[in-house]
Amino acid sequence: MPEKISPGLEHGLGIMEPPTRDTLASTVTANETGVINVIGTDAGGLAGLSAARLAMVRDALLVLAPKRLLPELVPWWQVEQAAGRVPAASPCPEQLASDKPERIFEPLRSALAAGQRVVLLASGDPLWFGIGRLLLQEFPPEQLRFHPAPASLQLAFARLGRPWQDASWISLHGRDPEPLVAALQKRPPALAVLTDPQRGGAQAVRLMLRASGLEAAYGVWLGERLGHAEERMTRLVPGDPLPADLDPLHLVLLVAEPAPAPNPEKLPLFGIADGLWLQHDDQPGLMTKREVRIQLLADLELPEAGVLWDVGAGVGSVGLEALRLRPGLALWAVERRAGAAALISANAERLGVTPAGVVEGAAPEALAALPDPDRVLLGGGGRDRAALLETVLGRLRPGGLVVIPMATVEALAELRPRLEAAGLTVSVSQHQAWRGAPLADGTRLAPLNPVLVLSGRKGPVQGSQPA
Repeated sequence: MPEKISPGLEHGLGIMEPPTRDTLASTVTANETGVINVIGTDAGGLAGLSAARLAMVRDALLVLAPKRLLPELVPWWQVEQAAGRVPAASPCPEQLASDKPERIFEPLRSALAAGQRVVLLASGDPLWFGIGRLLLQEFPPEQLRFHPAPASLQLAFARLGRPWQDASWISLHGRDPEPLVAALQKRPPALAVLTDPQRGGAQAVRLMLRASGLEAAYGVWLGERLGHAEERMTRLVPGDPLPADLDPLHLVLLVAEPAPAPNPEKLPLFGIADGLWLQHDDQPGLMTKREVRIQLLADLELPEAGVLWDVGAGVGSVGLEALRLRPGLALWAVERRAGAAALISANAERLGVTPAGVVEGAAPEALAALPDPDRVLLGGGGRDRAALLETVLGRLRPGGLVVIPMATVEALAELRPRLEAAGLTVSVSQHQAWRGAPLADGTRLAPLNPVLVLSGRKGPVQGSQPA
């Protein structure tokens, strides 16, 4: 019976008991028949394989691999013969390209039935966006042995020397761009994008990042031929062209970093790109998106002077942009999250505005010392928002306006009756925005989350001016 060795003992072969069905898929052998050894490689191909993996290739009668790897096989075999690792008269294993998987299943079945030893070379981890899934659809697990190499994702973060346990990843192979646009809305600390050169590759990722307004929020790294002697990691600067010799084997890493401080005089008056705002590290995607921000600023009907409360201010985006439109307003930004005051103050400095105050604390308690408002943006409160609204209505000045953005119809059903019961003039609107996402042959619109906006004006409706 062939000896079975543990995957972790390739250099000190530990003999194991004959495998059961439950343990078979985890065993490694260099000469077992009746199975397909699926060996992952990095961009270095055969040169990057361990001695144990190379022994499997030497012992095989049939080797399947992507076309890019097959030209290495014959020269490698000749070197092996010259070194005496295989008999001089031994023929090189039969070779078959695996680029079109549907064409390899029957040859594999025939080889298994004939008792041949078979090796299939794959890229990275065959079970991570690789050929492993297709093989498992055609063959029982007992006939497959998977020997993964580090995936390109692992290699890329290793080259940057950055831990990647907090990273997200997404594949664009044969896919439309909406998942990438949705992933970017969440502002992940790091995002690895497996590109599809047939659908735009790295350039498509850059265009989507720009369309999402986040170009200033991420460092963009391009990894090519990772694991090969000629591998390359390149930092892509916005506006610079891609390398003229860009290799099809590439991925893109997006690594969050603080946006460079802008020149306030060169910023738009309002509708500032999402990527220019400093974010909370633990929940970087929780901010009012640009399109919604613009709508809320309009719905607030900002007066030249008066008091604006931004309750549940987040990063301060709506209130701070209100100050750019109406410098005479007294803005009080209230946010319960720890560290919010420093973050909102930093964003205020970046925009060149000065709030009347930034309060870090929970409402309604945090509202007690504030002057009565003429305008209120009520973005926080969570499950206690109804009680918070009652406090706001008790403090809202005559002619004042409260604007409440909401994500659910349940919140609308709960809060609208309270505005009506208090005698406010109520309006409701729903807003849905789409952002253009580039496709190989044009542009596709990717949706943002819809937002309901509930507004209430306290009488008298006409002729009231803030003091």
